[in-house]
Amino acid sequence: MAAATGGQLLVAALLEQGVEHAFGVPGESYLAVLDALHDVRERLAFIVCRQEGGASYMAEAYGKLTGRPGVALVTRGPGATNAAVGLHTAAQDSTPMLLCIGQVGTDALDREAFQEVDYRRMFGSVAKWVAQVDRVERIPEYVAQAYRRALAGRPGPVVLAFPEDVLAAQADAVIAPRVDGLPQAPAPADVARVRELLASARAPLCIVGGPRWDDAATAALQRFAEATGMPVACAFRRQDLFDNRHPQYAGDVGIGINPRLAARVREADVLLVVGERLGEMTTSGYTLLDIPLPRPHLVHVLPGVEEIGRVFQPTVGIAATPGEFFAALDGVAGNAAWRERARAAHADYAGWRVTPPAPGAVDPGAIVRLLDERLPDDAILTNGAGNYTVWLHRGYRYRARGTELAPYSGSMGYGVPAAIAAKVRHPERTVVSWNGDGCFLMNGQELATAVKYGLAIVFIVIDNAMYGTIRMHQERNFPARVIGTELANPDFAALAAAYGVHAEAVRRTDEFMPAFERALAACRPALLHVLLDPQALTPAASLDALRAQGFAAREARRPS
Repeated sequence: MAAATGGQLLVAALLEQGVEHAFGVPGESYLAVLDALHDVRERLAFIVCRQEGGASYMAEAYGKLTGRPGVALVTRGPGATNAAVGLHTAAQDSTPMLLCIGQVGTDALDREAFQEVDYRRMFGSVAKWVAQVDRVERIPEYVAQAYRRALAGRPGPVVLAFPEDVLAAQADAVIAPRVDGLPQAPAPADVARVRELLASARAPLCIVGGPRWDDAATAALQRFAEATGMPVACAFRRQDLFDNRHPQYAGDVGIGINPRLAARVREADVLLVVGERLGEMTTSGYTLLDIPLPRPHLVHVLPGVEEIGRVFQPTVGIAATPGEFFAALDGVAGNAAWRERARAAHADYAGWRVTPPAPGAVDPGAIVRLLDERLPDDAILTNGAGNYTVWLHRGYRYRARGTELAPYSGSMGYGVPAAIAAKVRHPERTVVSWNGDGCFLMNGQELATAVKYGLAIVFIVIDNAMYGTIRMHQERNFPARVIGTELANPDFAALAAAYGVHAEAVRRTDEFMPAFERALAACRPALLHVLLDPQALTPAASLDALRAQGFAAREARRPS
C-alpha cells in the first residue's frame, strides 16, 4: 500500500486475514483505525459495544465459532483493563483472539502519561504474545505474526498495542498474506503404540475437548467411534463435539459429573483423551486420575506440546491436531464388549440428564428439556457461569460442533455477549442465551448492542435473587452464615423493555413455552425473566438440604 496511515495498514492487514467483524468501544487513542474502518464498513463491520468486557467476550466467542482470532478494538488504560476478562477466558479456553489496544503516543511513553499501561507486563502471563508496534511500516508484519502465534499449537489470545502517533503516521508497506493454522500429524511410531494399546484394551473410553476442531475432525471422530464401538465423552463445556443423541455418547466430564461416568473414567484401562488438556474442571479437581501416573493407560493428544505431561504423565503423548490424529487411526476395530459398554454408558447418560423436579412453581430442568425438543439442531446456546448452568449442561443434548458457547474458565457475564457474537456471525440461526441473575447483570447492558443491530436473540434470565454457586458453598461450609450472596434484582422484564426488547416474566413452568414461542415470533431481541424459587439452588439439592448437610458436616468435624 502506498502512503497509507497506520490505521489503514492495520485495517488492510485484518481484511487480508479474512476479518469480517470486529468488536469494541471507540476511543481517542485509535481514531485513525476508526477512520480507516469507515472506508471499508461494508466489508469489515465494527460492532460497537457498551463496555470493553462485553466486546472482548464477543471476540472470544467469535474465535470459538470460526477457529480464527476474534478481534477486539479497545482504547488505552481503562479500555484495556476492562477487556482483560475476555483475554483471560480466551487463554483458559484455548481460543484464538486478537486484542488491539490504542496506546499513548511514543513521545509520552514511560512518563505515566494519561491512561498509560505497559501491556507487555500487564498481559504477559495471560496472552500467548504481547507486543507494541512502534514503527508504522511494521504493522502488517506484526499482524501476520500475531495471527501465526494465536493459531499455532494450542491456540490462544495475542495482544498488539499501537501508539496513537504510529497509527496516524504514513508509510509504504506490503500487506502480509493470510495465515492459517498448521496441521500437526502424529508420528507413525506413536500411532502404532496407540493401536497396540487399543488392541488389548478391555474397557477403553474416549474423552474429547479443547480447540482445533473443524467439521472434518468431528466427522473423523464419529467414524472412529462407530468403527470401534467405543464410548465417547465430552470434556467440560465442549459437549458439542459429539452428537449427544448418539448411542455411544457417554455424557460430559465436568462439574457435577454423573457418578457413573466418573466411575467409568476411573475404571478405563485405556483413556484416549483428544484435544482436552485435562484441567481442573474436567478432572474433578485433579481427582479423577492419579498424579503423576494415571492408573489406566493415558493416551493424551494435544496440538500444544507444552500441555502434555503438565499434570498427568501419559503412556503415550502425541502433539497433533484432533483431525490428523483420528485420520491416522483409520481402520482400528473394536469389539462387542466395547459396544455393550457404550450402550450402558449412554443409558446412564439418558437417565442422568433428567433432573429431579425443582422446588417451587418453575422447574429449570423441565424448561431445558422443552428447549431440547423445540430447538433446531443448529441452534446456538450460550451461558456464563453459575449453578443455573448445570440444568442446561445436564439436560440439553448438543447436536453439532459450534452450538455450545460457554466459558471453560468459569467466567461470569459471558452468556449475553457470546450470544451477540453468535448472531452476528450466524444471523440465520436460532440463538438462545441462558443466564443467571447475577451473571446477566455483569454484561446485561449489551442488550443495547443487540437492539442496535437488530439481533433476534432470546435471552433467558433464571432469577433466584442470589449468587447461587457461592451461596451453595457457603451453606456447605458455613451453614446459615449468609453474607455477600443475596441480591436485590430489578424487574428484568421491565428493564429489557426499556431497552426496546420484547420481554415477559415466567412464573410457572407451563408458562415458559408459550412465552418462548412469542419471543421467537417477535423477530427482535427478546428476554424471558424466569422467577425461580430460592430453594431451587442446584439440581441435586435444595437450599435447606444443603444447609442441613453443612450442619451435619460441621458436627462430624467436632472433636469427640
